[in-house]
Parts: sequence; structure tokens; C-alpha cells
Amino acid sequence: MAPDSQNESPRLDGLTDTDAGVSLDEPAMFKVILHNDHYTAMDFVVEILMKVFQKPAAEATKIMRDIHHRGHGCCGVYTYDIAVTKTTRVHAMAKNRGFPLRCSYEKA
Repeated sequence: MAPDSQNESPRLDGLTDTDAGVSLDEPAMFKVILHNDHYTAMDFVVEILMKVFQKPAAEATKIMRDIHHRGHGCCGVYTYDIAVTKTTRVHAMAKNRGFPLRCSYEKA
């Protein structure tokens, strides 16, 4: 409905309710880390890296070796919700297969 001459014209100065000077920060990022243990099969770790973290086979194998030699390895850096989801998924897959594989996340 167009404004008539008796009413005020709509606000056309280019500002909207969302232009209130609010600055948006980038979301915090979290590293997802797999931890070495003496029971989880290396092939299963590679499978986790490929299925949960979408790593190609060569990169998954390299990360698995880092986990084995250093005691832990970074699987990727994600926003909080994605890091928690991936950690939960790793724990569920490990429990389902009977492995004690541990996964954690920390602020990057």
C-alpha cells in the first residue's frame, strides 16, 4: 500500500534494523584430536579419518602414523558444533567396534 500525501513517507535513508552497528565476530575454531592407545587397530583409525573427517587414504595414513608416534594427532579444525559432532561420532563408532579410541577437541 503506497503512502498517501497526508501520512509520512516510509523511511528511505538506507538504514535497517540490522544496521545497528553490531559487529559479528568469526566463530571460535576447535582442533579435533585423536589420542593413541595400545588397543585400537591402525586400520580402524584410518577408517575413522576417512569416514568422519573425509581425509583421503594417504593423508589418513599420515595422520594415523602421527597419532601412533606422537601420542596424538590433529584431524582438523572446525567450529564448535562440528567439532563436538565429529568427536561424538568417533566415540560412537569406536564403542560400536569395541575399541577404546579417544577423541577430544580444544580451542585452536
